[in-house]
Amino acid sequence: MREDERVGRRPDSAAGGGACPCGSGLPYDDCCARLHRGEADAPTAEALMRSRYAAFAVGDTAYLLRSWHSSTRPARLRLDPGERWTGLEVVGTDRGGLFDSTGTVEFRARYRAGGHPGQLTERSRFVREDGRWVYLDAEPT
Repeated sequence: MREDERVGRRPDSAAGGGACPCGSGLPYDDCCARLHRGEADAPTAEALMRSRYAAFAVGDTAYLLRSWHSSTRPARLRLDPGERWTGLEVVGTDRGGLFDSTGTVEFRARYRAGGHPGQLTERSRFVREDGRWVYLDAEPT
């Protein structure tokens, strides 16, 4: 397996059926892991954003690349092994539902890097590609 497709270590909360990092309250294996394994597609832009956050948290670069629009997807993705994603808050959504073709999700993601807390605030844009929701890019917040 290529380095950019390797799945990293799952955080303690997701290991052994722990809670999904996306904040749904469901066990990881019953939530975002199904999307990460390719057993299901995200039904909404918000569900895709949550699954992408969880993929960052568990180190699943292969899923992150698969769920990225072909026009903006990087050739490789390398995650920082010193970063630990610690929480997600969805601030708002615009469209991105079952019958939409575009949508945006604004969120705050908390992390720790080098022992220091941090926060990423982003307004992500999503579109359907081949019938599936994919991440397109981020608007400035």
